[in-house]
Amino acid sequence: MEKRILGRTNFEISAIGFGGIPIQRVDEETAYELIAEAYNQGINFIDTARGYMESESLLGYALEKFGRDKFILATKSMARTYDGVLEELNTSLKNLRTDYIDLFQFHNVRTKEDLDIVMGENGALKAIKEYQKKGIIKEIGITSHSVDLLNIAIDTGEFSTIQYPYNPVENQGEPVFKKARENNIGVIVMKPLAGGAIPKGELCLRYILENKDVTVAIPGMDTVEQIIENTRAGNDMRSLTDEERRDLMAEANTLGDEFCRRCGYCAPCTVGIDIPSQFIMEGYYTRYNLQDWAVSRYEAMDIRAKDCIECGECESRCPYDLPIIEMLKRVERNLGRE
Repeated sequence: MEKRILGRTNFEISAIGFGGIPIQRVDEETAYELIAEAYNQGINFIDTARGYMESESLLGYALEKFGRDKFILATKSMARTYDGVLEELNTSLKNLRTDYIDLFQFHNVRTKEDLDIVMGENGALKAIKEYQKKGIIKEIGITSHSVDLLNIAIDTGEFSTIQYPYNPVENQGEPVFKKARENNIGVIVMKPLAGGAIPKGELCLRYILENKDVTVAIPGMDTVEQIIENTRAGNDMRSLTDEERRDLMAEANTLGDEFCRRCGYCAPCTVGIDIPSQFIMEGYYTRYNLQDWAVSRYEAMDIRAKDCIECGECESRCPYDLPIIEMLKRVERNLGRE
C-alpha cells in the first residue's frame, strides 16, 4: 500500500483508509474480520465519529482484539463547547477502548460563527488542546462541507488536517487542498465514491489519488469484498488511462441533473433549511443502506425538507441548476415519518 505523510502530524498513513460509517451495520466479530482484512491489505488509518452510532464501539472491540497500536485512529465530535467536547471525548475513549486518540477532529463545522465558538474562550478547541498536552490527543483536525470555512480554518494555523468531500463529480475542493499542502496540513478525502453514487470504485479512488495534494481517501466499507476492491487503488498505484478516465467521467456526468455538490451557494434558505444536509442524509438512506440512522438524524433537525415554502431562492443561486424544490420533496418522501 502506498504510504503518504499526513501533513505536519508526520503520521505515515495508507493512501486508502477505513471510513467508519457503514461498519455500524455489522456485528462485533464481523467488525474484527473487517479490521483484520483492512490491515492485511495495507490499511493503517481508521476514521470514525461520535455521531456514527455503534461505529466507535464496534471498532473498539475489533482494535482491542487485533491490536490498537497497528492503526492511526481518528474520531470526530460535533460538540463546540469546552464541557460538551470533553463529555464526547470521554465517551469516544471508552467506546474505542483506548487511552489516546491519534487525530481528534471537529466534525462538520459549517460557518465562521460555528468556528468562532469552537475557538472561543469556552470553546472545544481549548479543551482538546489541554488534552493534547496530556498526550491523550496527538493531533487536531477539522472537517467541513464548506470550502470557504476550510480556507478560514487553515489560516488560523490551529489544525493539522482538513477533511472534505472529493470525487469526480465533486472537485470544488482542489484549491483548498493545494493550500493545505502548502501549509503542511494533511488532506483527508471523505465521500470518495460520492456517497456510493459512483460504482466504479477502483477507478474513482485512482482518480483521487492522482492528486498529490490528497493524503488519504476514506471509503466506507462493511464487507471484505469492498476492502479488497478499494485497496487495489493504493496497492497498485496507476494513473488512469484515457479510456478509463472517459468512462469514469461519463458515469459521473450522469449524476449532474440531481446531484448536490454541497457547494453551499443555495444558502441562505428563506426558512433556514440546511439544504445540502438534507441530501447528505438522503444519500445515507438510499445508497449506504443506513435507513434508521439517516431517518433519526433527519428527524432530529429543527428545520428540514418538509418546511420548504417553494420560494425558489435556492434554485436561482444554484450553479448547477438543480431542481432543489423537487429534490427536497423527494427527501421528505424518503425520510419523513410524520
